[in-house]
Amino acid sequence: MTVQTALGTVSQLWRYPARSLAGERLDAISVGRETIDGDRMFGLVDAGDNEIARPDRDAKWHKVPRIRTRLSSDRDLEVAVPGGDWLSAPGTECDRAVSAYLGFTASIRPFGQENAPPAYVGPLTQARYRKAPIHLLTTASLARLKALHPEGAADPRRFRPNIVVDMDPVEGSFPETEWIGRKLAVGDLLLTVSEPCRRCGFTIIAQDGFDHDPGILRNLVRYNAHNIGVYCTVDRPARVETGAPTRFA
Repeated sequence: MTVQTALGTVSQLWRYPARSLAGERLDAISVGRETIDGDRMFGLVDAGDNEIARPDRDAKWHKVPRIRTRLSSDRDLEVAVPGGDWLSAPGTECDRAVSAYLGFTASIRPFGQENAPPAYVGPLTQARYRKAPIHLLTTASLARLKALHPEGAADPRRFRPNIVVDMDPVEGSFPETEWIGRKLAVGDLLLTVSEPCRRCGFTIIAQDGFDHDPGILRNLVRYNAHNIGVYCTVDRPARVETGAPTRFA
């Protein structure tokens, strides 16, 4: 059997305990058939009308990606607004801090009872769409975007990947968008690249370290049909660590 040459290695791993809030960078993630352990368990809602946060659609949510999240060792959510301390969530104190930061009454709620802490008895919310198990992005695509838009910050946090693969640039190409239907081995994890990741207005929003930048999305629309990165389904679950080799399977 021919052994495929490695495409690159995993340079970053991310999970997002609360949708639309800042993610948590990790040294390793555990990937199941349907999701990453601890990923997108909670949502942020406007407590007045139960609208789920939509930074891509409404400017009132544009500060949300600056709110930090992490999971403690026992999988409890902790949240920190800029300049604030880590607070347990869901909870009254945390909701008060988030509301003060956003300027309207907001609340962090579990996506369904299965994601709620054991003692939680508050309201639940529902995800507005079913997420793909894995979102993978290469540094080659980030380099291509930077070449097209050199004054912009092609920071992976704009795109909220789970796995960032460090690989050599491919001139004139966002390479992973050409991998649809192929299988990838990421360490012991086996994936099928299922579809390109079509981008929305979230990508242009300012976060810590980079500014609001409509040029990010304009260049993706013009040169890669709105896309950067790919969604993947899971053929063989596994734990993945940074440094893991990535190759076609």
